[in-house]
Amino acid sequence: MSSKRHILTGVAWPYANGPRHIGHVSGFGVPSDVFARFQRMSGHHVLMVSGTDEHGTPVLVRAEQEGITARELADRYNRVIAEDLVSLGLSYDLFTRTTTANHYRVVQELFTGLYDNGYIFARTTKGAVSPSTGRTLPDRYIEGECPICGAAGARGDQCDNCGNQLDPVDLIDPHSKVNGEKPEFIDTEHFMLDLPAFAEVLGKYLRSKNGQWRPNVLKFSLNLLDDMQPRAISRDLDWGVPIPLEGWSEEANKRLYVWFDAVIGYLSASIEWANRTGDPEAWRRWWQEADAESYYFMGKDNIVFHSEIWPAMLMGYSGAGDNGGTPGSLGALNLPSEVVSSEFLTMEGRKFSSSRRVAVYVRDFLQRYSADALRYYIIAAGPETQDTDFTWSEFVRRNNDELVATWGNLVHRAISLAAKNIGEVPEPGGFTDEDHAVLAEVRAAFDTVGGHLQRSRFKAGLQEAMRAVAEANKYLSEQAPWALKKTDPDRMRTVLHVALQLVSDAKTLLTPFLPESSNKVHAMLGGTGVWAGMPRLEEAVDSIGGEDGTSTYPVITGDYATDQATWEPVPVQPGTPLSAPTPLFAKLDQSVVDEELARLENQAD
Repeated sequence: MSSKRHILTGVAWPYANGPRHIGHVSGFGVPSDVFARFQRMSGHHVLMVSGTDEHGTPVLVRAEQEGITARELADRYNRVIAEDLVSLGLSYDLFTRTTTANHYRVVQELFTGLYDNGYIFARTTKGAVSPSTGRTLPDRYIEGECPICGAAGARGDQCDNCGNQLDPVDLIDPHSKVNGEKPEFIDTEHFMLDLPAFAEVLGKYLRSKNGQWRPNVLKFSLNLLDDMQPRAISRDLDWGVPIPLEGWSEEANKRLYVWFDAVIGYLSASIEWANRTGDPEAWRRWWQEADAESYYFMGKDNIVFHSEIWPAMLMGYSGAGDNGGTPGSLGALNLPSEVVSSEFLTMEGRKFSSSRRVAVYVRDFLQRYSADALRYYIIAAGPETQDTDFTWSEFVRRNNDELVATWGNLVHRAISLAAKNIGEVPEPGGFTDEDHAVLAEVRAAFDTVGGHLQRSRFKAGLQEAMRAVAEANKYLSEQAPWALKKTDPDRMRTVLHVALQLVSDAKTLLTPFLPESSNKVHAMLGGTGVWAGMPRLEEAVDSIGGEDGTSTYPVITGDYATDQATWEPVPVQPGTPLSAPTPLFAKLDQSVVDEELARLENQAD
């Protein structure tokens, strides 16, 4: 096993303006957890952090629609989202929120360091205002035709079609997404991040990732270097992190832009985690050690923020751009090792959209189906390198054919035969060539699957793990231990020992993907204690949203360092008592397809 490394797993921060649907977690949630669990099983020191993104207009607009404050809305959905992600088994070391006093302090420190190094400057720009309300319209709530590629539906901050950064004033025929009216543009002063000052160092940094990053992510990022423009990092809002400069911090309607504060959340969450452990400096092992690695997981609409803007901010704070400078009080900070972006998941041929009611929310899904069934589908058929479509028929097929009939069937046949005929893990006799061959083949899968997971090729890793399951099923069918009970009981015991070893190894190979069911298999094989740690909710205390006093809020955390799961075969122990197993997965009736399609249509209506 390789030497232990410190590996930061940064997971995109879900907006706290509503519950998350399965399209969201296919991008940021499940892939990051597969990666983090594999790295922990490989013996590395993993810090997996994220939280709810609670500033900005989406929260304000939703709160206004409901007649409540932004703080009240953020409180509600911070808890809903945290509960849902725990139910999905996502093993965060800390999942927090962006409205904590700790986050405000860290964001303001990054701003100050960038400002002192000359990478932030003030500029008068054109700001969009709603004619009917007089309120500022944020960039993402203005749409129009892209002035560069001509695509309809370009947002005021970015065109998803060509990937270019935009300003609302540049859009052709702009209109408000809130009420459809044409915005007015007025002069307003804002702070800008001097992105052009990082073009050279960013280019060198990105080109050094050739062959390491997913090609679609790297190509997209390199293409953006040609036309880098200063980007606003403040907005005319009253909900967000105050600007930490004299004459600005008291401004009631000037706040740091949500995208600027959200990416800093990876750092602030790491610092909050360290404080919660009683070792306030512990975060530095992941952010400043030379051999530490950091991996960031998100959907493709977030690539630019993670592959260019966040690295530029880290460079500027550390004094590494064209203007030079010295590191701020936190010290020089490591750049991302890899930006792991997924493509989009659609729903029965339509784009997921909460506003158009084309969505299946995580909570609703998990009320009817298992978390591991969803995790399996997301990895096996999800949008790893290209947009893919979630269909209920394919979900039912994969659940029944692959989870129930292939993996679940192997577990049930092997354990029930051993439990019924022997009552414990049998002592084997001499191994045949067939025994040696299948054991070696499944052992070899650890290197194959592990190689894929190390490079974030989760779909390929799962395919290889399931291939090992198929080989184990084939072995059990060909050796037919049920037919050996009377003719050759010693051979039956050997075959069942081998079969149980194959089940144990396959359980380990599938643990990053299917932690909940792997824990069940561990117990079915007579295992005790925790195999794969599961997350839990705890209540934390801090002041929230810049308000006086302290409040409690939920965080996700877990005790994963004590897991028994390791990325290697573990010999099954003869004499371990076995009892009749329970089904690992529930078979779904084909009527589920029609029921879910009808539910989706009724929801849209």
